[in-house]
Amino acid sequence: MLAKTEERKPQKGGGKKRRHPGGDGDGDGEGGERKRRGGEEGEGEKGQGDGGRKCLDALSVGYFRRVGERLSEGFEDNEERVMFVENVLTEVKGKAILVAMDRTGSITLQRLLPLSSPDQVGEVLAELGGESGSEFKAVSCDRCGGHVVESAVRQISRLTGAKERNIVPQLTDFDIPTSFWYELKSLTETLMDNVNLSVTNAVASAVFQTMLTVCHRKRPKLCKQLLKRITEYLSTRSAAPGVSPLLVFLKDQASSRLIETIIQLSHKSLLCDLYKNHLKGQLVDLALHPIANFPIQRLTAASAKYKLFLRLFDELIQGVEAILAAGHMGVIVQLAESCAESGEKQEELMQCLLNAFHCAEPGSRHVSCLPLFMSLLTYEVYYHSDTAEGGTQTEVPLTSICYHGSRLVQALAKFKERSLLLSSLRTLTPADLLTLASDPAGSHVLQALITTCSDKGRGKILKRLEGQYVQMACSRLGSRVLEAIWNSASVNHRQSIAQELVGSESQLRSDQFARHVWAKFALSHFIHRRSHWQEIQTGESKKRKLFSDILE
Repeated sequence: MLAKTEERKPQKGGGKKRRHPGGDGDGDGEGGERKRRGGEEGEGEKGQGDGGRKCLDALSVGYFRRVGERLSEGFEDNEERVMFVENVLTEVKGKAILVAMDRTGSITLQRLLPLSSPDQVGEVLAELGGESGSEFKAVSCDRCGGHVVESAVRQISRLTGAKERNIVPQLTDFDIPTSFWYELKSLTETLMDNVNLSVTNAVASAVFQTMLTVCHRKRPKLCKQLLKRITEYLSTRSAAPGVSPLLVFLKDQASSRLIETIIQLSHKSLLCDLYKNHLKGQLVDLALHPIANFPIQRLTAASAKYKLFLRLFDELIQGVEAILAAGHMGVIVQLAESCAESGEKQEELMQCLLNAFHCAEPGSRHVSCLPLFMSLLTYEVYYHSDTAEGGTQTEVPLTSICYHGSRLVQALAKFKERSLLLSSLRTLTPADLLTLASDPAGSHVLQALITTCSDKGRGKILKRLEGQYVQMACSRLGSRVLEAIWNSASVNHRQSIAQELVGSESQLRSDQFARHVWAKFALSHFIHRRSHWQEIQTGESKKRKLFSDILE
């Protein structure tokens, strides 16, 4: 059988594989073993049938196969692993290219490189590239060698001293070659000469947006000129009599994205011009449009620091219920965030939302506002009530918390007057508060409200949370909320939380989330060295208050 295998060697590999359907390529089974032995013994002949390329000899292939088996067994300690890797790489030295381009050698190297030191990985890469680096192309394009190069490159994070996990790429400024600015100027002129295509074509529009962003950071004067020229073009196209052509572009998929970028990068005078000459009286209709509502969100955000926002608000507030009905919650959320940023129109927006969610009258319904805002449901729908009269209905468990509802409440939590939200929060049952803390959207709401209220108000909410701290600590999201509460809590509140948690020590210390809470709250100190724990907490509280006063 071995002789027959060797006779087939000069033929294409595909024929050989079809004759061994039972083999999986790893040498499992009797047929696979015969195939493997034949492959090893025929390595020399294979080189002649593969364009004369040099291949590993059978002895080396067997060695790297045994290395792979040893890697699968694992190592008892780090010292044994280091010694093993060093010995294997010594065998690789001088023939790294041959090993990488061999199937068995490639698989073994891919498993070995993550265990190697940065210097060892660098040596392997240097050898794979050859003296001048010219060999990289051949190795990288090889079906086996390419995987080795990829594995080695993946270790670069360790070469630069970065952590292997959770790597966040850092954007940094660097010196751009002078030639780039000439190319940018050429690109700018080309896009402006073909502005009709640049505005309406999705691909060209994306290029235009990127170019504007670059100019805004590095060539602000050029950016202003471009913004003005593009706006002039958009506003001078033919349209129906009495209708600004800009309104047509706002409703186009490609053009609207470009206009969003223009609005985000525009200065005050251009924003005022856009509103006064093109958008005035049209904001609600645009906010109801499936595409045009996004530029309106950008305009609302960009105008927050100018008096222009007051005029936008007065217009948009007239259509809040219609915008809610259309499901364009981004407009409402941005309106609330701009009110929080500007410090204007907050009371008016809150009253409008109470009316829109049918909890303004009678006054007893005010305490229901928080679950209604978070679920984006009206009072009648949430409480399954057919009547528009009467007080608060029977308690309904908190179930539906949506993303935009959470965003809305987080924006409202930044308002100067938050008493309605906090009063509503205090009426929630402990079970509802736990649901809120453990929900992906709701946890941000609870954290925002608790961490921004006064110590007295926080104490009332924490009183409602008593009995829920252990379950919060054992929740992925709840544990984060609990840590945020702890960071803003007074020493007395921390002591109450710690007292409840230490009663479930074994459960907390064995839980994947709660064990971090146990460590961060120094609960072992709380049990065994209470006075020392008290001193540490008091010191942290004073330091936090000092920095808070400085920041204010």
